[in-house]
Amino acid sequence: MFYQLFKSEIGDNLRDIAYAISDKDVINEMKSGQYKPLMDDIRITLIDSNGKVLYDSEVDPAVLDNHLARPEVESAIKNGSGKSVRRSDTIMKNVFYYAMRLDTSDVLRVSRESGSMWNMFGTIIPFLLLMIGVIYVVCNAVGYYLVRQIIEPIENLSKNMDAVSEAGVYSELQPFVETIKKQHEDIIKGSKMRQEFTANVSHELKTPLTSISGYAELIENGIASKDDIPHFAEEIHRNAKRLLTLINDIIRLSELDASDLVPANGIDCIVTDGTAFVQASNNDKNKGRDGYELVELHELAKNCVNMLELNAKNRDITLRLSGNECRIYANRGQIEEVLYNLCDNAIRYTNAGGVVDVSVYHDDTNYNDNVVLEVKDNGIGISKEHQKRIFERFYRVDKSRSKLTGGTGLGLAIVKHIISQHHAKLELHSEEGRGTDIKIIF
Repeated sequence: MFYQLFKSEIGDNLRDIAYAISDKDVINEMKSGQYKPLMDDIRITLIDSNGKVLYDSEVDPAVLDNHLARPEVESAIKNGSGKSVRRSDTIMKNVFYYAMRLDTSDVLRVSRESGSMWNMFGTIIPFLLLMIGVIYVVCNAVGYYLVRQIIEPIENLSKNMDAVSEAGVYSELQPFVETIKKQHEDIIKGSKMRQEFTANVSHELKTPLTSISGYAELIENGIASKDDIPHFAEEIHRNAKRLLTLINDIIRLSELDASDLVPANGIDCIVTDGTAFVQASNNDKNKGRDGYELVELHELAKNCVNMLELNAKNRDITLRLSGNECRIYANRGQIEEVLYNLCDNAIRYTNAGGVVDVSVYHDDTNYNDNVVLEVKDNGIGISKEHQKRIFERFYRVDKSRSKLTGGTGLGLAIVKHIISQHHAKLELHSEEGRGTDIKIIF
């Protein structure tokens, strides 16, 4: 582009010179051989209409051949003016020509030697290399500075995961930071839960094992009398059953943890005005899983009530079932577990003479024609401060009563996992001393 501009400027310059010396007196001086050029770098040639050279400022016209075939001369005769550039391989230069037709039909031609494009490149290459070097250094410095600005918040974030909000990130990175922060908090929370779970399992297993070991040692060493042996054996058997139940619940909870796509600690439990809402995440990946089928919920509830009826009578508790046929798409075995745990819990925490009602029905008023499973009792109830935590593993509202009735503290944790997998919602309304009402909306 620079060279094309250069060529245009030389052409304009030669044209101006040609017009300046096209005066009749100057032309006559050329024809008489008396004209002396004022510019040494400009060659002037006067050619007649037949191509014969009449005057040349550098070479004797007599030794020059006919110029009629020269492109600039030919163009000037036809069009009034013409120009051309011819390269000289000898001197490695370009010669620029401009020719114009005079009123006398003669052609005045001016020319000038100039460096070729490659000569220009040879001249400016050192400057170009220097410029490239400066640009390279500046770009590296600026690039390093900009990259450091981008990377520094991420490095600070990796070094200060516990203080993400103080890491000083820019707005574009904020969504990423929030995600990392949430994942980090979930990891820490999960780690704490595993530690607590391990400690609770160790404690829960230790209690019955200590009792079994103690009674067995008394019998083994002959310290126990014959009258005490049946009682000790009964205690060993009771604690062994409790231990077996506990192990089965732990195994079941582990299985649910492994298969549950929605982690237990990711289920929200909100307590408002004596009511706890447990809302599972709506994860579409759980749909269409193996083992899911159309299940008649009322029939499963009836089977559960029949199974626990004897247990309720032994505690002087009335167990009742109401409702109608309702079908849901669910895992039959898991729903049976939910029914058993809820009904068994209600029986355990209801005093003698109490009532436990189990209902299955459609509710098109509040729940958009959803299926509702409700288990209601008039037992000891749950205080507001305990309602949010009753779904935690091994958490008991009344520890002494729970151990006395053989509860493991894992029943509602299992229920929470199953609700999560079925995209169901659990509502718990309870008042201390007045009973508990649990609704599961499918």
